[in-house]
Amino acid sequence: MRTQGTTTTVSREIENLVREHLPLVGHIVRETLMRVPSHVNRDDLTSAGLAALAAAAQSFDPERGTPFGRFAAVRIRGALVDELRGLDWASRSVRSRARQLDTVRQQLSGSLGRTPTNRELATALGVAEEEVESIEEDVQRAVVLSLQGFAPGTAEDMVQEQTAGPEELLLHRERLGYLTHAVDSLPERLRLVVTRYFLEERPMAEIATELGVTESRVSQLRAEALVLLRDGMNAQLEPTMVKSPERPDGCVAKRRTAYYAEIAAKGDLRSRLALTDTLGAPVARVA
Repeated sequence: MRTQGTTTTVSREIENLVREHLPLVGHIVRETLMRVPSHVNRDDLTSAGLAALAAAAQSFDPERGTPFGRFAAVRIRGALVDELRGLDWASRSVRSRARQLDTVRQQLSGSLGRTPTNRELATALGVAEEEVESIEEDVQRAVVLSLQGFAPGTAEDMVQEQTAGPEELLLHRERLGYLTHAVDSLPERLRLVVTRYFLEERPMAEIATELGVTESRVSQLRAEALVLLRDGMNAQLEPTMVKSPERPDGCVAKRRTAYYAEIAAKGDLRSRLALTDTLGAPVARVA
């Protein structure tokens, strides 16, 4: 039976564990937000992570020999997986529509030599223009920006365990380096949209005002940038996943080839790894 003094000591130990490891929740939440659609709420993930941290502190047994940080990280990641499962945004039908829209967009880009408008996409798909805009919004809510290739995945894919060995960690850091260079190599307008929307979390209306275009156009630019980023990453890491252009000598194919080459020329393995620390966390970049 615990005395009042013992209970007070245990409570203080639990409180200290929670306080000392609060940054761990923030780190895992930030890491997760890099892999999920923009509508996922940071506060909801943080709340789930903090609750898991508190529960981990209460059930932690130091005699088992596992460091608390590792023990808590497993609990926090599990809580985030449960939170993401509850969102139920990645339906098969939405993914199917995303693939269909992407295929039609690439076909029209090849034949027109430019990015097709929503009206042209609607005509090709045989639907109303408003439905194309609706599909675009659904796509943004369903497509997971996986650092392993920007492919749709499950909640477990998005909340990765930090038990990777040295080789896996190096590969992860290299991918992050390629991602950074892929964003840097985007055409100016696309880079601005990606930076403002995904990194600075600016409202679409604000981005539209800055560019002097409609919100629908910003949504179109965002979708175009994600496709280009995905193919740019795959061109460096998984070349077989990059679709062959219908017109290899066309303007679109040439611009894409130049984009892939620019990403590759941005640096080497050493410079890409220098963009993250030894644990894979981004480091401040010199302007």
